[in-house]
Amino acid sequence: MLFIGDDWAEGHHDIEVQDDQGTRLVKARLPDSVEGLARLHAVVAEYSALADHEDGVVPEVVVGIETERGAWVHQLVASGYRVYAVNPMSAARYRERHSTSRAKSDAGDAHVLAEVVRLDRQHHREIAGDSEQVTALKVATRAHQSLIWDRTRHQLRLRSALMEYFPVLVTVFADLTGSDVLELLTRAGTPQQAASLTRPQVRAILKRAGRRNLDHRTSVVVDALRAPALRQPPAVEAAYGTVAATQAALITTLNAQISELEGVITEGFGRHPDADILSSQPGLGPVLGPRVLAEFGDDPDRFTSAKARKNYAGTSPITRASGKRRTVLARHVRNKHLADATGSWAFSALNASPGARAYYDTLRARDIGHQAAKRQLANRLVGILHGCLKTHTPYDETRAWPTATHPAA
Repeated sequence: MLFIGDDWAEGHHDIEVQDDQGTRLVKARLPDSVEGLARLHAVVAEYSALADHEDGVVPEVVVGIETERGAWVHQLVASGYRVYAVNPMSAARYRERHSTSRAKSDAGDAHVLAEVVRLDRQHHREIAGDSEQVTALKVATRAHQSLIWDRTRHQLRLRSALMEYFPVLVTVFADLTGSDVLELLTRAGTPQQAASLTRPQVRAILKRAGRRNLDHRTSVVVDALRAPALRQPPAVEAAYGTVAATQAALITTLNAQISELEGVITEGFGRHPDADILSSQPGLGPVLGPRVLAEFGDDPDRFTSAKARKNYAGTSPITRASGKRRTVLARHVRNKHLADATGSWAFSALNASPGARAYYDTLRARDIGHQAAKRQLANRLVGILHGCLKTHTPYDETRAWPTATHPAA
């Protein structure tokens, strides 16, 4: 076997090639390009030709690298190499085994990665053989999720600004990403300008936003905008108004892009053969379903058991035991995209599944907090999904929760 440690950077790769005895065969710096990849293949071909092939078997090539994404990694997998994406935190701990001086270099990191895949690859996860369809879906769902996180950040900044000079808007409009409050801020960003809006103007803004009970809602908004309130100096209000209008414009753009990406995600998800199974799960809709599918992938051999899938999702707890002390803790080092999706999934399932609600209520009755109970529910849901995918059967409420009032440990 040949073992390659690949320490990647934006423009180059430092590699070290070892044999199965740990002998360094070659180390080099290769450009991140077609030329660099060709040189890597040439090195592999050279040392494969020099090896003693028993029964004509070509040596297996195993690569350790600190990422699972990118064209370079895709080409390595496509070339038939076994590629392991080593977590950078794990690589840093392995580096401390070789030196306590805290010295670091790209060539040294390549050596560490080669040692990792030569000696301990069984403790690391090989890059899954997901289909191109689910890989493309993962790109879209992660971009969609990142835009939502960006919108939340801008919403919080907008709320902070409004609390400084125009707090009544925070009281009247519960959702600061709604098109009504965003249009109002664009047209009248200061309390004085907003108070001068006529009732028909406010009604038209609410109507364009699709609000119901327009007459009552218009009266509530107009009365709030014209009510006496503490005010900032005019110049300060004008500055805050500019900031609020800027944030409103950013949120409006993000709303449009999020909606556009949702269409792409829904279309891609609907074409996947596992879409019906995921859609049958309680709480998984047209947004969460594609996220969960994309983060887990569709390699049928990736998760050998429900426990392995739960561990990857980060929903299963970890145990720390030393002497007489034993503590069970939540996993905090995990895939943040999948953790966010499973958390939302568990929360949505409370209204979609009587069994999930009974399980959650039983946990809460044992004085378990909301977040911990939701995490345990997510853990159960991930296990149920694993069974459905393995057997290619849709969700069944009675089979999923045969004893809903007795949650398993």
